[in-house]
Amino acid sequence: MSLLPILSDDQMQPASRAVIDDIRATRKTDFVNNFWRVIAHDPVLLKRTWENVKQVMGPGTIDPLVKEMIYVAVSVANNCEYCIRSHTAAARAKGLTDPQLAELMAIVAMASTTNRLAIGLQVPVDEAFLPKPS
Repeated sequence: MSLLPILSDDQMQPASRAVIDDIRATRKTDFVNNFWRVIAHDPVLLKRTWENVKQVMGPGTIDPLVKEMIYVAVSVANNCEYCIRSHTAAARAKGLTDPQLAELMAIVAMASTTNRLAIGLQVPVDEAFLPKPS
C-alpha cells in the first residue's frame, strides 16, 4: 500500500494536473500510472521528475527499446517491483520478446554474481581497463 494516497485528477493541485496533462500528451495516452499520481502530492517533485524522465528516456543515441531494457535491468538490481513491471510493459510495447526478456534477466543475474565476486575478493582493476593519460 502506498504511503500517500493515489490522487485522481480532480484531487491534484493545478500545477500537478498540468504535469499529468503533459504526461498524457507526450505519451499519447489517457493512462497515467500510479507512480505519477502518488508523487503528484508534491508538484515540484513531480515536474522535476517528469522533465528528467522526458529528457533521459526521450530521443537520443540509444534505441528506445534498449533504454527500457536498461531501466528494467537497473530496476531488478534495485529490487523495485513497480519499476520492473512498468518498464517491462513499456519495453514490451516497444517490441521486447519473451526470449529477450529471459536473456536480459540472465545478464542481470550474471552481472550481479560477478559484481559480488569482484567486490568481495577486492580484485584490482586491470591497467588495460583504465583511461590512458593524454
